[in-house]
Amino acid sequence: MTRTALVVGVGARRGVTAEEVLGLIREALSAAGLPAADVVELATLDTRADEPGIAGAAARLGVPVRSFPAAVLAAVRVPNPSRAPQDAVGTPSVAEAAALVGADELLVTKRRSASATCAVARRSAHWSTSVGTPASTNGAEPFTMAAMLPPTKHIDSAGPDLRHHGDAEVRGLDLTDLAVNVRTGTPPDWLRERIAASLGSLAAYPDGRQARAAVAARHELPEERVLLTAGAAEAFVLIARALPARRPVVVHPQFTEPEAALRAAGHEVGRVVLRPEDGFRLDPSAVPEDADLVVVGNPTNPTSVLHPAGVLEQLARPGRTLVVDEAFMDAVPGEREALCGREDVPGLVVLRSLTKTWGLAGLRIGYVLADPATIALLQEAQPLWPVSSPALAAAEACMEPRALVEAADAADRLVVDRAHLLAGLAEFSEVRVVEPAAGPFVLLRVERADEVRERLRSRGFAARRGDTFPGLGSEWLRLAVRDRVTTNRFLQALDLALQGLPRRTAG
Repeated sequence: MTRTALVVGVGARRGVTAEEVLGLIREALSAAGLPAADVVELATLDTRADEPGIAGAAARLGVPVRSFPAAVLAAVRVPNPSRAPQDAVGTPSVAEAAALVGADELLVTKRRSASATCAVARRSAHWSTSVGTPASTNGAEPFTMAAMLPPTKHIDSAGPDLRHHGDAEVRGLDLTDLAVNVRTGTPPDWLRERIAASLGSLAAYPDGRQARAAVAARHELPEERVLLTAGAAEAFVLIARALPARRPVVVHPQFTEPEAALRAAGHEVGRVVLRPEDGFRLDPSAVPEDADLVVVGNPTNPTSVLHPAGVLEQLARPGRTLVVDEAFMDAVPGEREALCGREDVPGLVVLRSLTKTWGLAGLRIGYVLADPATIALLQEAQPLWPVSSPALAAAEACMEPRALVEAADAADRLVVDRAHLLAGLAEFSEVRVVEPAAGPFVLLRVERADEVRERLRSRGFAARRGDTFPGLGSEWLRLAVRDRVTTNRFLQALDLALQGLPRRTAG
């Protein structure tokens, strides 16, 4: 049995809002007595597929966007041609032509609003969707709460195990943890008390307005530029699912979850792999010109490299989403090179996490800073009440002046503790460290690192393996910075581990 589906063709000017596009579509469907539930996709011109208003309307309808080149649309005969789109893009009606590609019948002819047009066609479900380019992030799957837990079927071909993280090194074991970059001795007592006080409100649904306002005030931004998330990891999934991208590129080595989320959402992901001989420094010209979504960490996990803000700004341009993961920026004194408060960088999306400095990995709290249209797209893809009341209480508390002072003091202590670790590592001729390091961790290279790591485990220390990061291999280890006493104990264990390596015979 052949199922009938509805395709909505959309034409729009730059800057159109999702509300206007969605309102026009619903008005057209209602006037024709057609259910919105039968819409299977939005169709448009390829140069409009990344328009936030069109992508946002598709997200709210829970359907993908399919785009077509102007030449394809120009070949479609339409009942209501117009001179303006003919002169602008070469087709007499983007909305009607896009709806009619492969369709059986045009049910609703072109309707207009101030900045958009739409038309509705009936299409048999057996029509091949290989025509045109799917511009949505999630194929034909609707945005659902289940979509926030993406499948991993696209990840196997990615090479390294992108879903391996430092917690796997210590889970269930009594080891001194140098594998996870969460500050020790956290959360502090005052933060525990604030979280505990929120438990009395668990019967009510979470209300994130106060926490959102607190984050906005901390960064001196309008509230509509803030989205609270269940940790930065959820933000990566939302970006992969909700933001249109034809050629996403991830700068490696870095935190692997962005690429894992993109692959799980069905994207083919490009990689720009920075080289150790260049100190893992970023050359903006290495990023392909046609990349329309670029992800980079700053300071970068696991290299601990802090890229200058001016270098990252060179990656920004109209039509491109630039995602900067600043999960560890609050560990940098003065947060130099931060972009989080900037409103003048086109396409900028900044991610922040509260789990590292404040020891809240188990609570899951972070946030996104971006332009209001991007925030609206991400929010539409978010499940209801994604951040718990205790996490909201923590977010609000961590934005207060005393918390910012404590975080700044912790960043200053980190500089001293990291210098002590680096001085100790410099005593080993077998070890090469990536410097200068700016994060609460360091990356080092040592031959037979896999054996060294196992010997460290036998002596009570967990280190993060490096071979699961694209661009690194089995000779790399990442170490979290700890206090001087812990570091001294670790350096003694490392000395014994290196001395105890069995000699390899030649041949």
